[in-house]
Amino acid sequence: MSAVPSDQRPHPPLGTYLSLAGFSPTALSIALGARLRSLRTAAGVSAKEAAAEIGCSEAKISRLERGQSPPLAGDVSCLMRRYGAIAELETACELARRANEPGWWEEFGQVVPPWFDKFLGLQEAAELIRTYEVQLVPGLLQTEEYAYAVTVSGVPLAGPEEVRARVGLRKRRQELLHRSFSPKLWAVVDWAVLHRPLGSEGLMRRQLAHLIEMSSSPNIKLQVLPPDCLAIGTPVTLLRFGLPDLPDVVYLEHPTGANYIDKPEDTAQYRSMLDHLSMAALSPAQTLDELKKTVRGIR
Repeated sequence: MSAVPSDQRPHPPLGTYLSLAGFSPTALSIALGARLRSLRTAAGVSAKEAAAEIGCSEAKISRLERGQSPPLAGDVSCLMRRYGAIAELETACELARRANEPGWWEEFGQVVPPWFDKFLGLQEAAELIRTYEVQLVPGLLQTEEYAYAVTVSGVPLAGPEEVRARVGLRKRRQELLHRSFSPKLWAVVDWAVLHRPLGSEGLMRRQLAHLIEMSSSPNIKLQVLPPDCLAIGTPVTLLRFGLPDLPDVVYLEHPTGANYIDKPEDTAQYRSMLDHLSMAALSPAQTLDELKKTVRGIR
C-alpha cells in the first residue's frame, strides 16, 4: 500500500469514479465534494464567493465539500463553471445525480439510524476494512444465528419483525465479502470474544467453525489478541479507499450514535493503534489453531 499521503497523490479523472464497481452514493458524494474543494482552492475562489455563486450559505459549501450534503447537479454545474473546470463539468453533474440515488440499505430504513447510514455507504466503497472488536465477533463475520442472539440481547425491546430486519441487514452487508471486487477485511478480535458464551454451545461451535471457514478466504485476515495482552476497550473500524479524493475514515460507534474521523493526523493515530494490536495478536496461522482448539473444547 502506498506510503504517499492521500492529499499528495495526483487526483484521478472524475470519470474514474463512474467506472468503479460497487462505489456507493455516499462515497461518490465525498469524492465529488473533495474535488470541488480542490478546484475551488486552485481557482482562488473563497467559500463565501462559492456560496454567492449558488445562493447558499458558506456552511452549505462546507457540508457539500465534505460530502455531508447531497450534491445537486445544478449547483455542481454552476460551481464547476465558476472554477473553470469545463472539461469535467458533465462528468461532475453525472456524479451528482448518482450520488443522490438510494443505497440498497434504504429497504432496511426502519432499522438504519441516520448515523449508521453513512457507515454502510462507506463500507460498500472501501478497498480495505480494518477492525478491532473486544466484545463480539465482527458483524461481517457473524453467522445468522449469532447475529440473532446479539440482536435479541442488545436490543431487548425489539419485536420479532425488527429483529428479523436487523439480522437481514447484517446478512445483506456480508455480501460485499463475496463479490468479485470485494474489499480486504483485516480483523483483530480479543481472545475473550471466542470464549464469551452467547446462546447455546452449539451456536458458538458453529460460529467458530464459520470463522475458520472465512479465514481461509484470500481477502480475509483474522487475528486473535491473546489473553496476556492488554485489550483496548473500544471497537475501532478504519476504512481505506485507495483514491486521494477519499481519505481514510475511522468509525467509532457508541450506544447512541457514532463518530466519523477523517483528519489525516487523527486517522494516523488510529492506524498506528491497529498496527500495534496486529503485531501483538496471534498470527493468522496461530489464530486458526486457536479457533480449532476452542471448537474442540466445546462439548
